Amino acid sequence: MTTASTTNGRPVTSASADEQKRPAPERDLDAPEYYLNRELTWLSFVKRVLHEAHDTRTPLLERVKFLAITGSILDEFFMKRIGGLKQQVAAGVHKLTVDGRSPIQQIEESHELIRPLNIEQQGLWIELREKLATIGVQVASYEALSEDDRKWLRDDYLENIFPLVTPQAMDPAHPFPFVSNLSLNLLVSLPYPDDPVSLIARVQAPLGAGVPRFIRVRDALVFVPLEDVMANNLDLLFPGMTIERTELFRVTRNADVESDEEQADDLLALIESELQERKFAPIVRLEVALGMDATHRGRLAAELGLDEQADVFEVDGFLGLGDLFQLAGLDIPEHRDPDHRPVDAPSLVGRSNVFHAIRDNEALLLHHPYEAFGTSVERFLREASEDPKVRA
Repeated sequence: MTTASTTNGRPVTSASADEQKRPAPERDLDAPEYYLNRELTWLSFVKRVLHEAHDTRTPLLERVKFLAITGSILDEFFMKRIGGLKQQVAAGVHKLTVDGRSPIQQIEESHELIRPLNIEQQGLWIELREKLATIGVQVASYEALSEDDRKWLRDDYLENIFPLVTPQAMDPAHPFPFVSNLSLNLLVSLPYPDDPVSLIARVQAPLGAGVPRFIRVRDALVFVPLEDVMANNLDLLFPGMTIERTELFRVTRNADVESDEEQADDLLALIESELQERKFAPIVRLEVALGMDATHRGRLAAELGLDEQADVFEVDGFLGLGDLFQLAGLDIPEHRDPDHRPVDAPSLVGRSNVFHAIRDNEALLLHHPYEAFGTSVERFLREASEDPKVRA
């Protein structure tokens, strides 16, 4: 190392010729520390979306939408990523990823990140629900309604929802009922007269059959969660019986079903078979409402083939945050982002034919969603279908 002096007297150093010739130390580019884990970065993305939901500069209904997105993404994460990892564990796969993690390590680390994330989501939902009330949108409990509104809601439930509801007993005389993916379920305890053992029944909320998660009370912006309406009208399902307690649970099934589309003779039959496999795929997550009876929780986990400690997630709040899209879609423009209106691509404006524009420019660069799809790609396909010179 040589030393020189600047005009102000401060010493500076410069590399000697030998040091300049010395090769840089070799790095092992396969070292795990240089790589990010696919599953953990997916969860980092969920955190970034949740940060948008926290941002008070964002319109209120957009914040609700971002919270709904985080719930939807986590559902997909369990169905695709955790489901796939559990398949690897079941198959005895021990191969490490490029970042040095085994399948079981990825599951455990994902669970460690998700549990505090769930708590943060529920805390934010409480905050947003209170802010919704300030703009006239009330998410109310059934008990908080007036007697007149409860009667109206009961009549509406009896006419439009009750015919879709079927209770299923959970006892030794009946097989454990099939629980569909992402379904919301009520676990109802009904004591037998002079018997210490209660009857347990499962009642699925008929979501997806034209029934929304939030039931609107008349024409007001007052909404009651469907499960709350059902829980307070169980006497219609179990007349003359005493309702001891009602508990909520929700399951997530594996959706990571692989099919070889290239080798399939009948693509439609392949898709139908894959959908059928997904319907009965193994369950990868059980969500239960906070305070569920420990015996009931353990029984559900055992019947569903889950590890109660690892695969059961206790939720202190609202199960199925993806259903908040219903509230985020309310038509209150002042609490939503303005509609995005794309512009026409400048290179295509005034052109009578897209192919002429391509010929003159050699290539066109389009930016979606900033530039309109309809006047660019859609127009290109339409003109191609009408041009006799286009063969394929």
